[in-house]
Amino acid sequence: MKSDYIQVLSSIKEDIENFNKLKNDKISLIVVTKSQTTENISKVVQNGYKRLGENYVDEASEKIEFFDDDSIEWHFIGKIQSNKIKKIVKNFSWVQTVSSIKHAKLLHKACLETSKRINVCIQINIDNEPTKSGILLDDIDDFIENIVVFDKLVIRGLMAIPSKINALKENINSYKILKSEYDRLQHKYKDFNTLSIGMSNDYKLAMDNGSNMVRIGSLIFGERK
Repeated sequence: MKSDYIQVLSSIKEDIENFNKLKNDKISLIVVTKSQTTENISKVVQNGYKRLGENYVDEASEKIEFFDDDSIEWHFIGKIQSNKIKKIVKNFSWVQTVSSIKHAKLLHKACLETSKRINVCIQINIDNEPTKSGILLDDIDDFIENIVVFDKLVIRGLMAIPSKINALKENINSYKILKSEYDRLQHKYKDFNTLSIGMSNDYKLAMDNGSNMVRIGSLIFGERK
């Protein structure tokens, strides 16, 4: 018998597949596994879900070492700390939360030291919330021009967390603005192909408004204690 969360995952996967058929899109699912045991993650991986997201570097490093599986694509989706950057580069293939030139420079330096390239998304604080990380949308062009020189960073797209209030009210303005900016930038940068918006509370809304990557954790596993 499948675990409850595997059944939920199957339902989410079906939602995405149906949406892809309807819109002729290709949306990626990142299963957010922070706070989950290696046993739970093993069941997820065994059921074919190989894109996993983690928020905390030390916790993630232990899991990544435990699995030692190159077929798993690990995404760092937490707040970047300068003293953890070498560990991030060692363990992850994606960093979705770049919003500081200083951190971009340090990521590039760590990549140079390990002869590695890493995929990055630029985090946008789309609703200008003081409690959230991310650059303002008005600063995006200058920011990209400052980090595009770091050739070990592959700039893949934008990541954002629209306000919960907007999601609850199904206010799509922020989502549409992000999609418009993504479309504009996609024409300027060759590897720019990712718009990472949508979590447990708003992934359908995000998909309906242009997101091609959703990051879902609590809906699958239940609220974290």
